[in-house]
Amino acid sequence: MGPVIGDILPLALGVAISPIPIIAAILMLLSPKARGTSLGFLLGWVLGIVVAVVLFTLLSTVIPHGDDAEQSKPVVGTITIILGLLLLVLAVRQWRSRPAAGAEPALPKWMAAIDTMTAVRALVLGFLLSALNPKNLLMGVAAGVAIGSDAQNAGEAVVAVIVYTVIAASTVAVPVTAYLAASSRMARPLEALRTWLVHNNATIMSVLLLVIGVVLIGKGIGRF
Repeated sequence: MGPVIGDILPLALGVAISPIPIIAAILMLLSPKARGTSLGFLLGWVLGIVVAVVLFTLLSTVIPHGDDAEQSKPVVGTITIILGLLLLVLAVRQWRSRPAAGAEPALPKWMAAIDTMTAVRALVLGFLLSALNPKNLLMGVAAGVAIGSDAQNAGEAVVAVIVYTVIAASTVAVPVTAYLAASSRMARPLEALRTWLVHNNATIMSVLLLVIGVVLIGKGIGRF
């Protein structure tokens, strides 16, 4: 169990530390329909994470792993290295997308519609952001491959999926839960957090993707 959890922890954190969905959740919490949209978004976010990691865990069972946990796994290693390289490419793209000094960062156009968004649309948005976003998709693939190749049985795989999901969803779940529990006290801190994330989104993501990409390449090499 230890090796599996060790492999998925940085990947789960990579999904968790995603400024755009956190910003979206905060905007929903500050909107007129805060309760419905934020809970819908959180549910969609969790569902997307679960679907992605479970799907790729199941698909990874077709990869030849060998019977000995200590023997080399070149196919798994190759896939892991490729995923790491793709994350490095995304890191470079994020770094180049940083706004010029003093410029206001551009946000996705769909954020302008959050005030009029329904709970169902928020759920769909959360699912798409967590399951189909390129960065999160790569994290889900890497986590699925790690779980499928290292988990010794179905029980370990289920526990690993739960741990991955809880950590990956935590940064959206915490502000939603905190705001719904104490909305009057959380509005100002959430607005300050939103502003900081907007201005540092590209830098955060580029550094995060760089670190996780290098980690995956190292783990991939270790599979040989």
